[in-house]
Amino acid sequence: MSLLRFSRIASRPVLFRTPARLISSSGVRNADPFPLPLQSHQPSTQNDSEVAKNDDSVPPEFMPKPLARHGEDVETLRARLVYQSRKRGNLEMDLIFSTFAKENMATMSEAELKEFDKLMDEPDWDVYYWCTRKREPPALWADSPLLERLRKHAKNEGRVVRRMPDLSKS
Repeated sequence: MSLLRFSRIASRPVLFRTPARLISSSGVRNADPFPLPLQSHQPSTQNDSEVAKNDDSVPPEFMPKPLARHGEDVETLRARLVYQSRKRGNLEMDLIFSTFAKENMATMSEAELKEFDKLMDEPDWDVYYWCTRKREPPALWADSPLLERLRKHAKNEGRVVRRMPDLSKS
């Protein structure tokens, strides 16, 4: 059944029909004709409850190399990490990293700060899936105590409502 609409053309009402919309109810989806670079071209058959292997992450040769920061003192490193934990690029990792940094950064040793810096060099979505246990981390991070602390923080067992922490000197 098509809808009838009125339109004014040259001060005269004109009656016209709108074409019926074709809506498909089939579950068949065509492949993306314009895939993003490095995007997997095969449909996902994984259930969200399963833990995926890290086989579709960005190959290392396409990852930008982190800047080498020689001679950076601990306070400068700490200040930089606070800033970088807030400016990740997606809200999920902004909240996880910034609240983790606010709660733990003051008590972290220099070695832990450098490990946290290396973890923040990883792609955001990879770290997010490792923290939420949707994917297994690579061997470099599999036994990391820092990643375990971050996982516990991301689990939010206390059901704390999190927001971006203030940038205060405390």
